[in-house]
Amino acid sequence: MAGSTVATPVILGPLLCMAPDDPNKANLISTIMFVSGAATLLQSTFGTRLPIIQGGSFSFIVVAIAILSQPEFKCPTNLDKITDEKEREEIWQIRIREIQGAIIVASLLEVFIGLFGIVGKILKYITPMAVAPAITMIGLSLFKKSAEYSSRNWYIAILTILLIVVFSQYCMNVKLPIPFTKDLTTGKLIRYPVFQVFPVLLGMGVAWLICYIMTVTNVFEPGNRSRTDVNLKIISNTLWFRFPYPFQWGIPTVSLGAVLGMMAGVIAGTVESIGDYNACARISGAEPPPVHAINRGIFIEGIGCVVSGMFGTGTGTTSLSQNIGAIGISKVGSRRVIQASGLIMIVFALIGKVGAVFVSIPEPIIGGTFCVVFATVAAVGLSNLQQVDLNSSRNIFVIGFSIFFGLTISQWMEANSGIINTGSETLDQIFTILLKTGMFVSFFLGFVLDNTIPGTLVERGLAPTTPQSTDDQENDPENDGKSYKLPFVTDFIKR
Repeated sequence: MAGSTVATPVILGPLLCMAPDDPNKANLISTIMFVSGAATLLQSTFGTRLPIIQGGSFSFIVVAIAILSQPEFKCPTNLDKITDEKEREEIWQIRIREIQGAIIVASLLEVFIGLFGIVGKILKYITPMAVAPAITMIGLSLFKKSAEYSSRNWYIAILTILLIVVFSQYCMNVKLPIPFTKDLTTGKLIRYPVFQVFPVLLGMGVAWLICYIMTVTNVFEPGNRSRTDVNLKIISNTLWFRFPYPFQWGIPTVSLGAVLGMMAGVIAGTVESIGDYNACARISGAEPPPVHAINRGIFIEGIGCVVSGMFGTGTGTTSLSQNIGAIGISKVGSRRVIQASGLIMIVFALIGKVGAVFVSIPEPIIGGTFCVVFATVAAVGLSNLQQVDLNSSRNIFVIGFSIFFGLTISQWMEANSGIINTGSETLDQIFTILLKTGMFVSFFLGFVLDNTIPGTLVERGLAPTTPQSTDDQENDPENDGKSYKLPFVTDFIKR
C-alpha cells in the first residue's frame, strides 16, 4: 500500500503544477489514507466482508497523467515567479478538480454494475485476454516516472531496489524473534516473517537511513536530491492535525473525454478486484464468494471511488492484492484485524505530519521503489493469463499485439499531442485522452480481438475450473455462506 499511497502526490504533483515543497502534497497523502481506511471499513463490513484492504489504484493514476498532459493543463511558463499563495493554489486545484469530476462520474459505472448485479454478464466479454494487457500496461506506462526519479541518484535508487529484492526474495523465509512474546506450545519467542510482510517499507527505511547518514556527514552536497533535508520545509509547514473533507479543493469539473478515459481504469479495477475476492477467500479459508457478495463488493468499491473523487485524492480505491499475500504469510484472515487496520489508517490520516514524512522521502528512494512496484504491477497483469492457452498462436498474437500497440500509440500520442484535429474540441479531447492512455488502447484491442477472432472457451481461458459459489449453495449446511451474510438483510438484497 505504501507504493500506491506515495505515488499519487509524487507522480501527479508536478503535473498538477504543485511546488516541490507544497505542504498540500502531505494533505493529499493524508486524504488518500483517510479514504482508504473508510473504504476498507465499508468493504469488510458491508461489502464482500472479506479481510481485504482498500487502497489507491494505479489504473486511475495512469489516466490522470493522460488528462493532465492536455495542452490546457500545461503549467504556466511563469509558474516559478508566482508568489501569491492563493493564486498558486488555484492553479493546481483547477487541475485536481478535473480529475475529481472524472473519477466521480466514471465510478458511477462501477456502482451501477454492482447495484444491478451484472458482473456475471460483463465477464463473458471482458476476458483475461482483455484484462491482462490492460493491467500490464499500467506498470509499463509508468516506466518513465520510475527512471525520472531514479536518475536523481542512480546509486541510491539501485541500493533501494537491491534492498527490496533481497528482503522480499532472498530473506522471505527468515523469521525474526519478537521481543516480549512467547509461543504457548514451545515456550520460545514468537518468530515473524518481517522481511516477507514488509519488504518495501524495510527497503525504503534502510535506504532512507543511509541517505540520512550521508546527509549529516555532508557526503551529499547541499541541493543533492538524495539528501534527507531537502523537503524538511514540508514537514515544518504541515499542520499537526487536519481533517479531510469532501470538495476541499473546490467543486469538481467534468469533461466527457476525461470521464471516458477514467472508465477504462474503473473497468480494469473492477475485474481485478473480482479475482482478488476469490483469491482472498481461498487464502483466508472461506468458501468461494457467492454472486450476491461479489456484486455487493463491486458496489461498495464503486462507492469508495466516488468518495475518493469527492475528497480529491487524485485516484480511486481498489482491493490491494498485496494484502492477500500478507494473509497467506501471517495466517491472519480475520475481518476484525482488517477493520482495525482501517481505523488505524483513519487515525494516521488525521495526523498531518505522517503524510509529510512520506512526502519527504528522497526522490531516488522513491524511484527505486517505483521500479520494483510498477514491475510487479505489470507482472500481476500477466498473471491473469494463467488459464489461457499460451501455446495457441491466436492468443500469442492477441496478447503481444495488444500490449505492443498500446505502448506504441500512447507514446506516439504523448509526443504528438496536438495531432488530432476533427474540428470539434470535445472530440479532439476524447480521442487524445483515450489514445494517450495505453491501458485503454491495450484493453480495447484485447477486448475486440478476443471477442471476434474464433477460439474455444478452453483456449481463451474461460472454461470453468473451480466452481464458484452460487446463492443456491448457501442452503447446503456445509457451505451456508455465513462469511458473506449481512445481519438481517442479506435475503432481501441478494442479486
